[in-house]
Formats: sequence, structure tokens, C-alpha cells
Amino acid sequence: MIIQAKGIEKSFGALKVLKGIDFEAQEAEVVSIMGASGAGKSTLLQILGTLSTPDCGSLEIDGTDVLHLGSKELSAFRNRRIGFVFQFHHLLPEFTSLENVLIPAFIAGRREHEAKKEALALLDDLGLAERITHKPSELSGGEQQRVAIARALINRPAILFADEPSGNLDSATKADLHRLFFQLRDRYHQTIIIVTHDPELAQMCDRTLYMKDGLFL
Repeated sequence: MIIQAKGIEKSFGALKVLKGIDFEAQEAEVVSIMGASGAGKSTLLQILGTLSTPDCGSLEIDGTDVLHLGSKELSAFRNRRIGFVFQFHHLLPEFTSLENVLIPAFIAGRREHEAKKEALALLDDLGLAERITHKPSELSGGEQQRVAIARALINRPAILFADEPSGNLDSATKADLHRLFFQLRDRYHQTIIIVTHDPELAQMCDRTLYMKDGLFL
């Protein structure tokens, strides 16, 4: 089991968003989480991705009890073992595609030559070999999202979390991106957890969970 969460609860003031969630995922499994806006999907994803802390519950990722790590240990663990893809790409506008992809590798302290070789290979795999010197403003929405995916993969994380990754894309680009997630799973053996409103993407996944009012149905 690469992710095992038990009894996850989270409140914001008087609003209880998660009400005792249990969740687990296997290595190289693609799991989608669906539900209406406000069901708690993104809050759960942020907790599973160690970006937010639950009020109570337990969370083990890749054999590590992450809720008991110190802040520096947790940041290092997240950088090495977890990748994120969001609806909005969050690429740094002043940097090229290659430079954006390299940022997590440099944070991890990897050697420049090794990191650059890996980044170029990833961008090539994602069909962006001709776009490595382009800045985000010079890329299409689909290209920006693929740069964001390459950035998420640069440290070969065990788990990739994606929050509405195709929400801002046209239908053709969206279909390409959906296929890409499964190609990546087959190639790199990552576990991928996707929050989505898209039923076509959910149907492609190994398993789909539905949330309502802070609980799985």
C-alpha cells in the first residue's frame, strides 16, 4: 500500500469539511475522486499530498508516517516523493520550459548536469523538445500543462496528485492529456490520484471514488 489514510477529519471554523475519511491506494494505481463542488475533494487531496494537515487521523505515504515529520523533513519528503499538477499551471512566467522543470530538481540538491539531462528527456517524452526555450506566455494551454507535468515528474516521485488537471483545456487537448496520465503510469509506475469533474477521465481510471458532504459514498 503506497497511501494509507484513516479517520481524516478537517474543519475550517465551524464548517466540518472532512468527516472521517479512510483512503488507500496501491503502487501504480490510478484513482479518481469525484463529487460536487464543496464535497471536500480538493481539501482531501491537499492533505494526502502533505500540503495541509488534518485535525485528526493518520496518514502513511510510501511507508512513512508523514504527520509526525518536522517541517524540514516533510518539505524534503514532499520534494522527493510527491508531484503535483493543478488546474492552473503555476509556471514561473520569467523562466523557460526547461528552467521551470528544473526548479524542483535544484531544490532537491541534484547536480545540474544530471538534472538537465533528465528534464530534457521528460520534455522530449511529453512532445516538447522544440519548446524548451519558450516561456509560458509562448505556449498553448496544453503545452503549459505538459510542462507542469514534467516539473512534477522531475524527481521521479512515487505519487502524482492532480487537481482538475484538464479543467481549463479544450476537448481535444483534454483527451490528449487524459491519455498521457496512463502513459506516464505505464512508463514510470507512479500512483496517480486525480480530483476531477470529468466523467470521461474518471471512466479511464482503475477506480473511482465519489465524495459527498465530506465522506465517500
